[in-house]
Amino acid sequence: MTRTRSTESIVGLVRELLKQPRESEWIEFKQNNDDAQAIGEYISALANSAALEEKAFAYLLWGVDDATRRVVGTTFDPGAARRGNEELESWILRLLSPRVDFRFFEAPLPEGRVVVLEIARAFPHPVKFSGEEYIRVGSYKKKLKEFPEKERALWRLLDTTPFEKGVAAERVSDEEVLRLLDVPAYFELLKLPLPDGRAAMLAAFAAEGLVTRADAGGWDVTHLGAVLFARDLGAFPSLRRKTLRVVLYRGEGKTETDKEREVSRGYAVAFTEAVALVMALVPSHERLTDGRQREESPLPEVAVRELIANALIHQDFSATGAGPMVELFANRLEVTNPGEPLVETDRFVDTPPKSRNEALASLMRRFDFCEERGSGIDKVVRATEQHRLPPPLFEVPPGFTRAVLFGPRTFAEMSRQERLRACYLHACLKYAERDYLTNPSIRERFGIEEGNRAAASRLIRDATEAGLIVADDPGAAPRWMRYVPYWAKLGRGVGPS
Repeated sequence: MTRTRSTESIVGLVRELLKQPRESEWIEFKQNNDDAQAIGEYISALANSAALEEKAFAYLLWGVDDATRRVVGTTFDPGAARRGNEELESWILRLLSPRVDFRFFEAPLPEGRVVVLEIARAFPHPVKFSGEEYIRVGSYKKKLKEFPEKERALWRLLDTTPFEKGVAAERVSDEEVLRLLDVPAYFELLKLPLPDGRAAMLAAFAAEGLVTRADAGGWDVTHLGAVLFARDLGAFPSLRRKTLRVVLYRGEGKTETDKEREVSRGYAVAFTEAVALVMALVPSHERLTDGRQREESPLPEVAVRELIANALIHQDFSATGAGPMVELFANRLEVTNPGEPLVETDRFVDTPPKSRNEALASLMRRFDFCEERGSGIDKVVRATEQHRLPPPLFEVPPGFTRAVLFGPRTFAEMSRQERLRACYLHACLKYAERDYLTNPSIRERFGIEEGNRAAASRLIRDATEAGLIVADDPGAAPRWMRYVPYWAKLGRGVGPS
């Protein structure tokens, strides 16, 4: 994995690393060793040790004598190195689990050429190479399982270190922070005056945990700062696959792509732009309003907005090679994010919010991009009911969460499963509002005429028989029957009142 970085900064990094008194758990010096297996094992060992030592990165340097730390130059060329017929980087990456970020750089020092391998710390699990976990013990590479006390300490640390505190860019100057991050946007979003001077702006960012002071001077940009305020997420290798992709297809399948866009800025600075982009791509239709033909989106913007916010905030950032995606089809919109949900999909409406990324969620709430009280899915369900759309669908493909909004269909056009799901979500929404599902409320939800009460009654009966809803008072007269979601009665015996 490579990234553009100035020669001056790489040379400065090498000079700084050479000041270390010796090889350590997070630094290794080599001269010309190009053994692919050994390099892969070192990546595992150094990544795990960096986490244990609470370092953002570990380093492997070629062209340095490990005894004297004197630059002697190297002939090792990672770009030309191969394992069999496969490029070295590709071969190593394939055998790493999880796929920790690593990057090769070249430093042309006067004393000789140095190759630097920068390795991100392990997250959220110890890094394996070819199925084995390694660790550094002093300056030696060992199998982690041979040191159970280090293994326990590493797991404890990884279990308690949130993604947001990780470092996306290390030891950058004041000027570089301002180049990488849209700092003024933070104050605009909070409706605060822009502080007078760069130092005050960076102090505010540091107070939020968006940047932290680096040990050797300058700033470390945290994952939280980068993912929210990056001018270009591609500038941060650990986040470049976390850009929001928006894809428009022709028809109802994925065989023909019409348009594809990538929102490469941080989520906070680009959220409004992302929602506007999606809404612009949703096929509109004409509707007669006040005697005029007006273009109208078939999907409610509030629902689209909440689903995009959820996908960004609740994604699993440790899932490498995957990011949030919005896909638009002729008949639906799908929003997918890496990571399976922390609560069951049938409890999305009523369950208090849980997030893998609490600091990220908190800031996005303060920016008014998502709900403070976890009522975002409630808004999605309510909006689809108000527009009398088919109910949203929440799916959990292995390793992902997907939410689907469907285009307009009448009650008669909806499938039996869609009607049942709509009935269940209606009961959940009513329960969250301290109310009940009734025959009139179901008719209102689907636009069923009062004269067709029997259709609503049949749907309620089907949903009851399917175990989705239950009568609040089974002994009530049919005209006064009220219903709640199946789980509302479990272990409680009382309704929402």
